[in-house]
Amino acid sequence: MEITVDIKDPTPVYRQIADQLEMLIRSGHLKPGEKLPSESTLVQQTGAARMTVRHALETLRDKGLIVTAPARGSWVKE
Repeated sequence: MEITVDIKDPTPVYRQIADQLEMLIRSGHLKPGEKLPSESTLVQQTGAARMTVRHALETLRDKGLIVTAPARGSWVKE
């Protein structure tokens, strides 16, 4: 699973990341209980800042799609 961003897209980078992860969750490519890529992996894949990736994950958490545990990671909500 590769998450990418388009710097020419006017959509904020955190939103691009969140939208792609949401699409993977809703389409069933990421299943309930499945661990999401780590912040470090997402930073490496996208070239985004760690805080931008965190903002994307917070957006998904606020939508009730994922759960997060400090220093452990994020999972698709059951």
